[in-house]
Amino acid sequence: MSVPKFANSSTAIGSVADDRVPPVLEDEIRRIYERSPLYGARFALHTEALKWGCYAEIPQLTKKEIVERGHESFFADYTEIERGLEDSRFEYESTSGTTSGPMTVIMEDGWWDEQTARAYEASPILRPFVGKAYRKCILAPVGCSSNLCPYEDHPFPNRYLDGTVYLNLTSDPFIFREAEWDRIVVELQAVKPDIIEGEPIYLSLLAREVARRQVTVPSVKAVILTYGKAGLQHSRRIAAVFPAPQVDLYGSTEAGYLFVGDAFQDNSQVIDANAFVELVPYRNLDDTFQIIVTTRGREAMPLLRYHTGDIVQRHDSGFRVLGREAGLHFRQDGSLVSPADIDEAMPEDCICWHYFLVQTKADRWDFHYVADHTAPESITASIAQVLGDDARVIPFRRRHIPSAASGKFALLKSLNA
Repeated sequence: MSVPKFANSSTAIGSVADDRVPPVLEDEIRRIYERSPLYGARFALHTEALKWGCYAEIPQLTKKEIVERGHESFFADYTEIERGLEDSRFEYESTSGTTSGPMTVIMEDGWWDEQTARAYEASPILRPFVGKAYRKCILAPVGCSSNLCPYEDHPFPNRYLDGTVYLNLTSDPFIFREAEWDRIVVELQAVKPDIIEGEPIYLSLLAREVARRQVTVPSVKAVILTYGKAGLQHSRRIAAVFPAPQVDLYGSTEAGYLFVGDAFQDNSQVIDANAFVELVPYRNLDDTFQIIVTTRGREAMPLLRYHTGDIVQRHDSGFRVLGREAGLHFRQDGSLVSPADIDEAMPEDCICWHYFLVQTKADRWDFHYVADHTAPESITASIAQVLGDDARVIPFRRRHIPSAASGKFALLKSLNA
C-alpha cells in the first residue's frame, strides 16, 4: 500500500518512507490497545512488527461510533470509571454535540492541563507563559469549555480558579442583557488578564461592548481564538480593542489541542507532543486533507485513527485549518469555497461583528451580518464572484444571529453540507 502522510514534524514521528510503521507510532498504538479493550474488539493486532498495510486495516474511529458505543466501551469494567471519578483520578466533560450528538469524555486528572501546556509550548506567543503564574479570562459557550464550565450562577470569586476566570454564565452572547455585559466588562478590568481566550464570535461581541463602554484592558498580552472557527472580521474587531498577538488554537474536547499557529498566517503546526495527525487527501484537491488523529499519552479514552471531521490545507509556512467539512461549500466544478475565501472577498470598508452566509437555493445565498452600519453595496457582488455558479447574494443586516444548540456559531452553510 502507499505510505500515508502525516502533518507531524519528521523529528516527532521519524521516517515513514519504508514499509514499517515508525517505532514511536507503533509503540503508541500498542499502548492504546493495552489501555482500552475497544480497539481489540474492533480489530485484532498481531505481535509482529507493524507494517503500513496492517495499520491501514485498523478501522477509523468516528464520533458517531463513540456516541453509539458509549464512553464505557473504552474500559474493561464500568466500575473503573466510577471509582476513578470518586477518587478524582478521572474527570469528565461533555462535548457540545456539534456533530453526531453530545459525547461524554472521560479524561485522567491533569491531562487537560498538561496537553494545554504542551500546546502553549508549541507556540512562540504562548511559550513565555508556560510554567509561570498568569491571569486568563475565558468567554466561550458554557457547555464547551474543556476544563470547567459554570452551570450555576457562581459569584465572581468562585469563578476565579488557578488564575483563570470564566466570564459568562450563559451561552449566546447576542442575548446577554446590558447588566450581564456590565458585569463581564467589570470583571475583565478587575482581573487584568494576561491572556483572553474564547470563541471568536463571543470575543468579537466582547470587543464591541468594551469599546461601547470606552474602557481599556492594557494588561492583555495574547488573545487565543479557539472553541470555534474564526473569521477575519472577528479577528479585526478583536484586535481593534485588544491589540495583542492572536493565536489560533484548534482541537476538540475528546482529542485535545491538535494545531497551533498565529491567527490568519497559515502557519499552524501540529502539536507533536499531543497527537499524531495523519493526512488523507480530500476530494482530489491540491494540498487539502482530512485529518485522522491518534492521541499520545492518554490513559482514559485514548483515540486511535480518529476521524475528527476537520479539513486542513498545507501552505509553505504550515497549515490552514479550514474547520469542519460541514462548514465548506463546493462549486459545481468541484472546487472549494471556505470561510477564508469569503473573508478575502469582503471589502475593506465592510465592518461587522459577525456574519453568516447560508445557501437557500441552488443559486441564492443569504448574507446575514451584525454591524453598526449597513454594509457597502459592493459586498454582494464580491461574495457572489467567489461563490461562482451565477450565485445571487442577498444581504440582511441583523441584530442577532442565532447560534446552534451547542452555543457555537457557523460562518458558512451550504446545501451540499
